[in-house]
Amino acid sequence: MYSLEKNGRRLRELRGKVPRQIVASATGISVSALAMYESGERNPRDEVKIALARYYGKQVSDIFFRQEFT
Repeated sequence: MYSLEKNGRRLRELRGKVPRQIVASATGISVSALAMYESGERNPRDEVKIALARYYGKQVSDIFFRQEFT
């Protein structure tokens, strides 16, 4: 089951202590959009999912579609 809350938690875990500004700039999104994705308020477009997965060195499915995050 697709869960914005779980996806947000995964994105926060992946970002760790890196400032949102760094991740947002590197992926071509706004800081406010990243904050909404991380809080589970908003679902990223497919292009953004791809950019985030590339940035974190993960597969899109690992971040957004897995039951458990590894």
